[in-house]
Amino acid sequence: MGLHELQLRDFRLFEELRIEPDPTAVTVFLSANGTGKTSVLEAVATLATANSFRTTAASDLIRNSAPLAEVHGVLYQRERRVQIDLTLTRNARNTTKKMLVNGVRPASRADLGAVLPLTVFTPEGIDVVRGGPEHRRNFVTTLMTDVEHATGEVVERHARVLAQRNALLRSFEGRAPVSHHREEFEVWTNDFAEVSDELVTWRVKILESLGPLANALYRELAQQPEHLVLSYERSWRGPLRDALAANERDDLFRGFTTIGPHRDDVRVTLDGRDVRRQASQGEQRSVALALRLGGHQLVQQWRGVDPLLLLDDVFSELDPSRSDRLLQLLPAGQTLVTTASPLPHAMNPAVVVDLSRQHV
Repeated sequence: MGLHELQLRDFRLFEELRIEPDPTAVTVFLSANGTGKTSVLEAVATLATANSFRTTAASDLIRNSAPLAEVHGVLYQRERRVQIDLTLTRNARNTTKKMLVNGVRPASRADLGAVLPLTVFTPEGIDVVRGGPEHRRNFVTTLMTDVEHATGEVVERHARVLAQRNALLRSFEGRAPVSHHREEFEVWTNDFAEVSDELVTWRVKILESLGPLANALYRELAQQPEHLVLSYERSWRGPLRDALAANERDDLFRGFTTIGPHRDDVRVTLDGRDVRRQASQGEQRSVALALRLGGHQLVQQWRGVDPLLLLDDVFSELDPSRSDRLLQLLPAGQTLVTTASPLPHAMNPAVVVDLSRQHV
């Protein structure tokens, strides 16, 4: 598997761009800042996930004054040719997004991820350890659907049931539900507890598999003997259905569900030290890289495919020795790298693209 061709039209600062990266090795985008290196990786990631890793506003992806933007990618799954097409159209009030895989709309984000599995690391990737709980939840949930495609349905069902329960809580305006409202609320609460248990079971399973991989990678990157441990932290104790009943008054007062998988966290420690609060920036960066590379390995092991790896300006944040060790740990398969700095001595890319020479 690998991306053979990428075409952009009116995407970010590019009027038109066509690139043929090496589908099985390292392609480097080496040019000055402001030439659109990160935008190329962003376009690839958007094909794989339907979302940008830089912005939540789809209109940001359309070149100024252009009515629409297009991204087209061609890859091969063994002998099968797959084309992914994304069109972003600027309207008066919003921006619409249309995605097609060989001319057919994918049913879900998980379906799209199954076509083009992807691992991304950017300078902001350190937020998975330094940021709030939502960064770690999103990381684990995304990895879960990348590893096991069928779990996408669990994620989507959890989001639907949570939204419905929260809508009911808001409609009660702080008052306890009565009669048929109480029956409806109980149905959604039971559904929420059931799907939440399923989601948490999968998250814990993923962390148990990821932990040893990330620990080994951290030790290689940092050349330190410290033990990296990942532990799942629930936002409740005991059976979730009992905890929801005990917390009902608070939920009614606040108008939303205050406990559940959407409020959980993943604790990351080095020999018992909380990485978020007690680790240096260098340690945090090495842990974040270890988590991403560990997740990449996990997808390889479970699905037997090599996800596309995107590294955006990673080497500028690492000292030379860690850069060399990272290069030694790069997985098999296609890797796209951006840098404005000279390449690390140990890097031997198959293709080097100078975007300052491209038509923009």
